[in-house]
Amino acid sequence: MSERQQPWSDEAAAHGRVLVLSDNPISRAITSIATAVGREVHVEPADDGGPGLHPQAGDAVVLCDHDAPDAPSVLRAALASPAAYVAMMASRQRAVSLLDELVEEGVDVAALHVPAGHDLGGKGPGEIALSVVAEIVAESYGRPGGPMRD
Repeated sequence: MSERQQPWSDEAAAHGRVLVLSDNPISRAITSIATAVGREVHVEPADDGGPGLHPQAGDAVVLCDHDAPDAPSVLRAALASPAAYVAMMASRQRAVSLLDELVEEGVDVAALHVPAGHDLGGKGPGEIALSVVAEIVAESYGRPGGPMRD
């Protein structure tokens, strides 16, 4: 009699936190999905950055409101931190002025994921959050994401 093989591992991998700026339907959905996949989530509800996210090594930082008053400083701090993933919810078009401002200041924005998430085609908050969490998980395992089939 052979032992049943399971497609998952019961061993918990060590992952950083998911840090999200501002409370909105997408950040709440990110919290639900990321928690379901075993990630600790902290949402900073104040759109001015509040007391700060203080990213540590391995953390994922997601700016869910590119119009937040403190968006530039949050991105500056996240990109200068040891965070493993930094992303912003915005189309490339909407992000242009903010990215230009950061580049003019000498901030390296090459690691910034904008728009955040994988291209799943979703439009609703839950679907967008799913794409972002999928990208965070893929990045944490050094994988590109995408279909597993050949």
